[in-house]
Amino acid sequence: MQPIGLVAGSGRFPLLFAQAAARAGRQVVAAAHEGETDPDLERHVASLRWVKLGQLSAISRTLREAGCAEVVLCGGIRKLRLFDLRLDFLAVKAFSKLRSLGDDAALRAVAGALEQEGLHVVSPLPYVPDLVAPAGPVGARKLSGEERADAGVGIAVARALGACDVGQTVVVRRRVVVAVEAIEGTDACIARAGPLAREGSVVVKASKPGQDLRFDVPAVGPATLAAMEAARCSALVVEAGRTILLDRGELVRLADRAGIAIEGFEPGA
Repeated sequence: MQPIGLVAGSGRFPLLFAQAAARAGRQVVAAAHEGETDPDLERHVASLRWVKLGQLSAISRTLREAGCAEVVLCGGIRKLRLFDLRLDFLAVKAFSKLRSLGDDAALRAVAGALEQEGLHVVSPLPYVPDLVAPAGPVGARKLSGEERADAGVGIAVARALGACDVGQTVVVRRRVVVAVEAIEGTDACIARAGPLAREGSVVVKASKPGQDLRFDVPAVGPATLAAMEAARCSALVVEAGRTILLDRGELVRLADRAGIAIEGFEPGA
């Protein structure tokens, strides 16, 4: 069986994917980004090459020379670093026609460039079914009626923002939008909402309309719960089947301890 390529960003998802792929009998060859990817990934893959942000040619060459025909993109890149790109020739070709460096546009350009190099970009979700959020309550506590109403507002706003390729996270309290995610990321968005909402706010995370599930899949984990607890949020609502629950056991344990409800909503809700 051919090895599968992994273009690794930050966070836990690249490592969890590598572990799951290994359990499924696939060798993983990784291209990891300096200053972003967890160095511990190296212990869980067959081989790893460190690259700088924007070195698409090095990524492509590494994966093709290792015999990869398929590749997954896992983990994010701190958005502020998109202003510090040092593009090689392949990356220049990929980004030259972009009007913006929004998440979806940039990742589609990366995927398109890798596809042109003969690397088929596939979704990581089939490898990690246990991490995909189900519909309904995940932890011990269910949403209250007021939290469910706030979640409805958050879902609508998240979808409207997603259509503009802006963030995936919205924080709502008493049907008032307290904060939306922009370049700062989910945890910083939640932290900003804390002193504004004071307590009892609902955090909503949703995929963008037409989301390409090969990349930029929404993800929440223990760090999200820690940010919510510090901001005194009361509930986390995510899109079922389209959101990754990182370190799910620890995530649920922290939520139950803090009395925070977690629930997955159906994509058509």
